Amino acid sequence: MPIPLSYSYRNLLARRLTSFLTAAGMGLVVFVFAAALMLTEGLRKTLVATGSFDNAVVLRAGSETEVQSAIDRNQAGIIAAQPEVAMGPEGRLVAAEAIVLINLPKRATGNPANVMIRGVQMPASLQMRREVKLAQGRWFRPGSNELVAGAQVAERFRGAGLGETLRFAMRTWRIVGVYDAGNTGFSSEMWGDVEQLLQAFRRTAFSSVILRLQNPQKFAQLQARLESDPRLPVQVKREVEFYEAQSRRLADFIRLLGLVLTAIFGLGAVLGAMVTMYAQVGGRIGEIGTMRALGFPRRDILIAFLVEAGLLGLAGWALGLIPASLLNFYTLSTVNWASFAELTFKFALTPGIILKSLAFGVGMGLVGGFLPALKAARMPVLKALRSV
Repeated sequence: MPIPLSYSYRNLLARRLTSFLTAAGMGLVVFVFAAALMLTEGLRKTLVATGSFDNAVVLRAGSETEVQSAIDRNQAGIIAAQPEVAMGPEGRLVAAEAIVLINLPKRATGNPANVMIRGVQMPASLQMRREVKLAQGRWFRPGSNELVAGAQVAERFRGAGLGETLRFAMRTWRIVGVYDAGNTGFSSEMWGDVEQLLQAFRRTAFSSVILRLQNPQKFAQLQARLESDPRLPVQVKREVEFYEAQSRRLADFIRLLGLVLTAIFGLGAVLGAMVTMYAQVGGRIGEIGTMRALGFPRRDILIAFLVEAGLLGLAGWALGLIPASLLNFYTLSTVNWASFAELTFKFALTPGIILKSLAFGVGMGLVGGFLPALKAARMPVLKALRSV
């Protein structure tokens, strides 16, 4: 008959303070581990949600972002005439857009940060972004110095709220509306008339051309034709894949930083679990001898102490994941390394992160408890019984 599970957890309860402190140490590591994964997943989800599988983005060949790209009017006209472009209620769903960056002070601190302004062509740009909904005010009038701000920009930056004005490019721009784009990158942008923005910044080329496909399955056909056209030194990407690539560099950095911190703190937590389990073994030598004399094999004793260590790790997982889950309600902003503009996003806790953190927490307990459990299992019966 194996040693009952109650033996393991009752021994942890008998030493509540030591067990709690050890579990709390592992909980801190689980918190850092889960927070790093949630941060990476939140960033990825925000940018991936910005794109649509049905849309294609056309950029200048060799450009990684819209900020680096330039497409002239002739090229934009050729792209807009492709047969794969879908028709909307008011014409073809294709828009040449321009990206500019301005510097605005934050409302809370006054510290400046880059904000992206997207020059769009209405109504096509809006019809291709179904997630963008007007929340306050109205949409800008084409041909005017009017802007609409994403909800996050209006809330966080001075001069970007409804009815406020901004001064840049030797013009005064009025905010006439605020739109809600949900948990997407569009919430961190401002929109205005593309022609007015190009004139104000003395530009002659667009940044990109966005188009809706009649049939998403014909993307490869469109891509091959445009990229092989000698008049068009361009590259074509699905919009969802384009925005996912935007998140990759920053997400990889956050993930790497989180894993480095987790490894450093994790080593300390494993050593703490090891010390605790060695103390457990040292204080129960007589119990171990009695169990061996009663006929329990070494394997059962090894498993009993490993279960005890695993329960410590499980408690650490719970102590770390509960506060980490509260980060779901926290909104964070950072500089998007691809566009150099500020991007607002939220932490995202997924079932995959829960399972990974569970495996990590229990794994720390098992690694820390393996050597003490092995010591307990290998202890000679006569030596153990002498301490009774």
